[in-house]
Amino acid sequence: MIGNRIPAARECLKRFNADLLLVTNLSNIRYLTGFTGSEALLILSPEDGWFLTDSRYTSQAGAEVTGAKVIEFSSRMDGLVERLLELRPARVAFEAGSTTVAFYQELCGKTPGIEYLPADAELAGLRTVKDAGELAILEQVAAIASEALLETVARLKPGMTEAEVAWMLEVAMREKGAEGKSFDFIVASGERGALPHGRASEKKLAAGELVTIDFGAIYRGYCSDETVTVCLGEPDAKQREVYETVLAAQRAAMFAVHPGMSFKDLDAKARDLIAGKGYGAYFGHGLGHGVGIDIHEHPAASPRSKHVIQEGMVFTIEPGIYIPEWGGVRIEDTVVVEKNGCRPITRVPKDLIIV
Repeated sequence: MIGNRIPAARECLKRFNADLLLVTNLSNIRYLTGFTGSEALLILSPEDGWFLTDSRYTSQAGAEVTGAKVIEFSSRMDGLVERLLELRPARVAFEAGSTTVAFYQELCGKTPGIEYLPADAELAGLRTVKDAGELAILEQVAAIASEALLETVARLKPGMTEAEVAWMLEVAMREKGAEGKSFDFIVASGERGALPHGRASEKKLAAGELVTIDFGAIYRGYCSDETVTVCLGEPDAKQREVYETVLAAQRAAMFAVHPGMSFKDLDAKARDLIAGKGYGAYFGHGLGHGVGIDIHEHPAASPRSKHVIQEGMVFTIEPGIYIPEWGGVRIEDTVVVEKNGCRPITRVPKDLIIV
């Protein structure tokens, strides 16, 4: 299926009336060519393609890359400039977001007369709808992470540190075939649950606390993302109220998903419910984000989003309530959009887990 992706990327040339497309983001290069290494540039013309890398990856690129000729360089800048001067384009569409100012300034200085046109949004848009192969991998990585989490939760007990929980979860993922973790896990217990990005610390879990765990695995280059909040012992009335509010908001959003709906409206489904329960001031982040080769991809579900839901998109739905000096709750699933709604691919049950 990778072989069918480069023609779609070439549409950027028509949109910008450009002679060449320069791809520098390694995730986009992997998506377009299949290359899994860490040094590469991709140049596409309307009819041809050139894949530039150094001697560490020449053989690997020869085996992995489709849709472009592999060319070895000794200097990233010199190799790119040499190719551009040979091709003599007037306009080059490129990824401004993954290009440093220093690199851009040097490139412009060495290629006078070439106009460079930012095409980040157009390239990001290529990856928003997943194909069948991508969906199969995303299902697999989500299963690995969910199963590892359930094993880890069963072993939780007061006195463990948040860092110990995170390590235990990472080991369980590795044992199930994960290539690694897709981000630094969030394990936030008690009052630390009020930190949406409370990375695992040396704080010890205590009986009666809520514990929020945001986690994900990598498998065959794709990421998973899921969040659960569990309780160490029976929850009190406020813990139940907050948890049930977040769960109702998440379910309302998941039930509302359908192709053609705006992400802004989807965000409002959860946000308005939380606000109606009196907790609107405690939900500050967007409802979700795309997931794929990167843990955060286009599109975003937020009050500022201008995008529309499409069949085949994969994104998270993760409302939360974060109350300073009390704690917090977040519940997250990753879903795939289908013809008449969405389906979660993450597998941990979201009714409150009491350990």
